[in-house]
Amino acid sequence: MAFDLDMIKGVYARMGERIDAARQVVGRPLTLTEKILYAHLWEGTPSQVYERGKSYVDFAPDRVAMQDATAQMALLQFMQAGRPQVAVPSTVHCDHLIQAEVGAVQDLQTAKDRNREVYDFLASVSNKYGIGFWKPGAGIIHQVVLENYAFPGGLMIGTDSHTPNAGGLGMIAIGVGGADASDVMSGLAWELKMPKLIGVKLTGKLSGWAAAKDVILWVAGQLTVKGGTGCIVEYFGEGAESLSCTGKGTICNMGAEIGATTSIFAYDERMADYLRSTERADVAEAASAVWANLRSDEEVYADPAGYYDQLIELDLSTLEPHINGPFTPDLAWPLSKFAQAVRENNWPARLEVGLIGSCTNSSYEDMTRAASVAAQAAKKNIKAKAEYTITPGSELVRYTAERDGILATFEEIGGVVLANACGPCIGQWARHMDDPSRANSIITSFNRNFAKRNDGNSSTHAFVASPEIVTAFAIAGDLTFNPVTDTITNEVGMEVMLDEPQGIELPPQGFDVEDAGYQAPAEDGSLVEVLVDPNSDRLQLLEPFKAWEGTDITGLKLLIKAKGKCTTDHISMAGPWLKYRGHLDNISNNLLIGAINYFNDKSNTVKNQLIGEYGEVPATQRVYKAQGIGSIVVGDENYGEGSSREHAAMEPRFLGVRAILVKSFARIHETNLKKQGMLALTFMNPSDYDLIHEDDTIDITGLQQFAPGEPLTIVLHHADGTTDSFQVNHTYNEQQIEWFKAGSALNIIRRSIETN
Repeated sequence: MAFDLDMIKGVYARMGERIDAARQVVGRPLTLTEKILYAHLWEGTPSQVYERGKSYVDFAPDRVAMQDATAQMALLQFMQAGRPQVAVPSTVHCDHLIQAEVGAVQDLQTAKDRNREVYDFLASVSNKYGIGFWKPGAGIIHQVVLENYAFPGGLMIGTDSHTPNAGGLGMIAIGVGGADASDVMSGLAWELKMPKLIGVKLTGKLSGWAAAKDVILWVAGQLTVKGGTGCIVEYFGEGAESLSCTGKGTICNMGAEIGATTSIFAYDERMADYLRSTERADVAEAASAVWANLRSDEEVYADPAGYYDQLIELDLSTLEPHINGPFTPDLAWPLSKFAQAVRENNWPARLEVGLIGSCTNSSYEDMTRAASVAAQAAKKNIKAKAEYTITPGSELVRYTAERDGILATFEEIGGVVLANACGPCIGQWARHMDDPSRANSIITSFNRNFAKRNDGNSSTHAFVASPEIVTAFAIAGDLTFNPVTDTITNEVGMEVMLDEPQGIELPPQGFDVEDAGYQAPAEDGSLVEVLVDPNSDRLQLLEPFKAWEGTDITGLKLLIKAKGKCTTDHISMAGPWLKYRGHLDNISNNLLIGAINYFNDKSNTVKNQLIGEYGEVPATQRVYKAQGIGSIVVGDENYGEGSSREHAAMEPRFLGVRAILVKSFARIHETNLKKQGMLALTFMNPSDYDLIHEDDTIDITGLQQFAPGEPLTIVLHHADGTTDSFQVNHTYNEQQIEWFKAGSALNIIRRSIETN
């Protein structure tokens, strides 16, 4: 039986009526994406048209999923809401903090020892607030979600960019920051700009060495890493229905690499088969009863160009295996041209490591197709010439694969099975290498291959392909090898060829597992204690931010006038700071250390106006905070672009910054600032940026009349005694102004709960 079956049936029960209403207001047939989005409006029954690419819309997601690195701050924020339980079904998955070094058993134990306090916190907070907890070793969040929670027609948000994996089961699943997750768990609506739609019509059927992974590798080559930005990609056609459910998941997962909001396939028999195989026949039955609501209207399929903002067509029967890279996932090479590209670009041809698995390609089908290649090598007396690692996506897949002899097949050719975790895919890899500065090549079945992504080495040329192609290359140890046409010399000097891979979509004996790694929450969490050591340097309980004092904000010091690009990585760096994601005070020591100071063209060096000396940005701001002095940050265009990292908004708020004034904001960061009770302001006249001097003291006036569409005023008090003033814009609506007045969005929720 499925998790949350009553919730799923509730979604289906109201879906038809809402879709009918949406057709009436839109005035035409609907795509699958539109059906799901209009069926999940916060307002309920649709009453107006939302314009793609322009309208901001409030949605009501069905569930939330969080991985352990991002869950820490999301849950610390949620705890401030004062709710006894999460408002929607939610889960935590411990997959990001396990480093690959030796092998599954030892690496998992090392991670448990090293991260014990984080795991204990996540387990206890999940237990208290009604959240499903998946222990370290249970598997990668997206594979576990596909096996247990994803359902056709649902809407989910997850604190990881590859949340769209669930689109393989017909679900709109979107990656978000922790602040969005905590809001939804607290009972708030979730805002998204109505996406544009890209239709991908698939005809024909895959054959030979071509796999589902090659579809998205090809699409990435067509659209590039930015081509899907602001769009949902919807796959359809007879070719789509020929793909397995997990193959569809692979395609949707890697859609994040083209910038897509998410990707999705329509419900079909392959999805129903997967649901039944993973003991969710009840979901398959419920979905099949509303089949027409889980697909685009027939008029859309008959004339797709009339319903999508962009249309792409691909005949799967003509699709070659692809290898993408290096250094970017959209540099797409057909297998027949790849060897030439390696030679012409002087990329290291000797392959040092082949890695299969990850959230993108770790299904039972993936494992069997790769194992069929490995089995041939073993039978034909060939050992893998490159290091070869295997990362199962979940304990369910790992246990079943071990039972069926698949893992033993990998080990026969020298493969090493790693823990059921993200591992090398996200850089959690203690790679064994003689000289990290040496140019070298690796190939993976992962999703990202930017410089330093996997092993931290900028000289590593990382390529992305299907698990079976990765396996063939690892066996050959040579990137110029073409398994379709070339032979390999085996251990006794014979020239042999590899046959086409053969896969098994679903295990003939069914899936099996002894301990899937799931911990159900307490039925009554009121007496459960959340485990946080007050002396910990990795975890820290949050205190609610103070409410607005009810007056204009005056006497602010300029902390920094940032010059040029200032992304969330400039505002709150990742890398070694990741371990502090659950400790706001500690991670605030990276505040704006990457931003370039307009006045000296240096990073992390700003003037402390109280003493007239230069120092690091966080240290300077801590001096202001200790003296009870607020500050302001000034920035350039598209301030806060990049990831949806909520730390970039929480850190300045925590250290006493009162306002961010810029030429323009990246939308998600602007929203995050609003949620934390910050003032996010933009220059009405961008040239006013030039009026701000290094020693300015700054007032913000007009706040007692703070209203939507009404500008505020900035007054600059210069060190020479002169002043300048100018108006600034904001995009706050009535609700967001209440967030500011209360001190944060979560304060509003807590206040409403306390009064009730």
